[in-house]
Amino acid sequence: MLLAVNIGNSNIRFGVKKDEDVFLSWTVNTKPYKTRDELFVIFRNMYEHYACEIKDFTGIVIGSVVPHQTEIIASALQEIHQINPLVVDRNTPSNVIQHSNQMGTDLYANAVAAQSLYKGKKIVVDFGTALTVTGVDEKGEVLGVIIAPGVITSLDALIGNTAQLPDIELKPPKSILGRDTETCMQSGIVYGYIGMVEGFIQRVNQELKDNCTVISTGGLGHIYKPLTSYIHFDDKLHTIKGLCFLYEFLQSNSR
Repeated sequence: MLLAVNIGNSNIRFGVKKDEDVFLSWTVNTKPYKTRDELFVIFRNMYEHYACEIKDFTGIVIGSVVPHQTEIIASALQEIHQINPLVVDRNTPSNVIQHSNQMGTDLYANAVAAQSLYKGKKIVVDFGTALTVTGVDEKGEVLGVIIAPGVITSLDALIGNTAQLPDIELKPPKSILGRDTETCMQSGIVYGYIGMVEGFIQRVNQELKDNCTVISTGGLGHIYKPLTSYIHFDDKLHTIKGLCFLYEFLQSNSR
């Protein structure tokens, strides 16, 4: 089995791949940052909880946008598995062509998964700490990226900078026009963001003169996908799958 680890600013997502299927996944909060020993205990407990046998893992791949946590997490996993994790980034060989020396590993993995799993031109919308929109053409060239504040990032800023706005459950309200503070905020955060995402997709399609296949991912994609016809697929494991493909590309090149 292959363990894929996506270290994000808000969460660390784990995915377990066996044969061609990522059949198990869980997340751990990235913050507050933890020591290697704390991570060792957390990871062992998660394996026990999900009935994962350490001896069944044959490889580990890590993608990270939090550099100071990468080595700590890799070290904890190496001690548990006695396997050296492969850390991938935008320079890892793949089926994708990208021209940026600043592209985050998560965006690169999203592009790799899109190119590997879907045909034609693709747009990946990642509802993470930042909201990102990545365009990939039919040949696997990354055409560009849009970055905006993420849903939770915006909501936290709104609550943190006002005296009377409460924390809310993130779900669509029954009416676009709210009747109390909670539903007013839900309308703004849910429908405001779906309007932004639809606008991005529409403009990218216009610029590329095509109707791209749109994939959403990240922890909140499942909330937004049912509210729009612009998103064709939602896959919370899309980035994890991209990391798995990168691992396989590296393994193929080393043979």
